Amino acid sequence: MFDWQNIDTVLLDMDGTLLDLHFDTYFWLEHLPLRYAQIHKMDQDEARSWLHERIIEQQGTLNWYCLDYWTRELNVPITELKYEIADKIAFRPHVQDFLATLKAQGIRTVIVTNAHWGSLSLKIEKTAINDLVDEVICSHDFGLPKENLTFWDRLQQVEPFDKSRTLLVDDSFAVLKSAREYGIKYLLSIYQPDSQQPKREIDDYSAIEHFDEITPKK
Repeated sequence: MFDWQNIDTVLLDMDGTLLDLHFDTYFWLEHLPLRYAQIHKMDQDEARSWLHERIIEQQGTLNWYCLDYWTRELNVPITELKYEIADKIAFRPHVQDFLATLKAQGIRTVIVTNAHWGSLSLKIEKTAINDLVDEVICSHDFGLPKENLTFWDRLQQVEPFDKSRTLLVDDSFAVLKSAREYGIKYLLSIYQPDSQQPKREIDDYSAIEHFDEITPKK
């Protein structure tokens, strides 16, 4: 798929790439509608339908990921509600070994996530994932999601990388498309970001099921 001798930096998405997306899927599709209905005293199915419409409207924008935005718009404590199901936060298979191997070989690893700091802090608290990489970058600090081409320029300013020697692993096709347009040479997607959902068909990008498929030999 690629030669590790040609890669200096690995940029890694978090949710659906390093961590199982099931936590996030369950929160937005099941837990939030339930708690929203309870808090606002309405039917749960009606709450689910209404929330789905509101959330879809913001897809591709930073608001989509912003817990502060949804707390204001929905009048519910989103971060607190996430803590209620924090036991569902989990690594995807072979992630820790993959990251440890890259670190041992001197390859720089950087988590680059659209997750809001409220969610990011919770996941760091539960997994200590920040200790497994060299740096964690949150797109909210730039005011731009990774889907925006300008994001990568902003990233270069704080985390310089050689586009021709960088690998990005991300489950989002929109993000991979943006990175491709920016010129990042090595792009990789994930077949099954959510362990409880079916494996996806991926034609436009190379993809893996688990990180043991690409972990460099020690």
